[in-house]
Amino acid sequence: MPVKIRLRRMGAKKHPFYRLVVANSTDSRDGRFIETIGYYDPCTEPATVKVDAEKAARWLKNGAQPSDTARVLLVKQGIIAGKPAPATAGAPAAKPAAASSAPSKPAESPQAAE
Repeated sequence: MPVKIRLRRMGAKKHPFYRLVVANSTDSRDGRFIETIGYYDPCTEPATVKVDAEKAARWLKNGAQPSDTARVLLVKQGIIAGKPAPATAGAPAAKPAAASSAPSKPAESPQAAE
């Protein structure tokens, strides 16, 4: 059976708290698990993440596949290499400096000045 590293939801209603667990992929989200390797609390400012790097690295080395969200957390902690996720998903992208909203004069070439 494939083994997954994924989040297990804990906490009260409207106040989620997640444990990062290693579980069989066929078990339910909040069901049976093999080992707890960390936790994630998105309700604090900034979000709290604590992962046991040795346990996570051992499970990854043995073939455990992280879920998408677990992968993002492991990348942020520096446990696996990867491209970090953008800081805010809904923020508008910054405009490049060359594409300013004010019209600018075209640059004069040295030959035109003569």
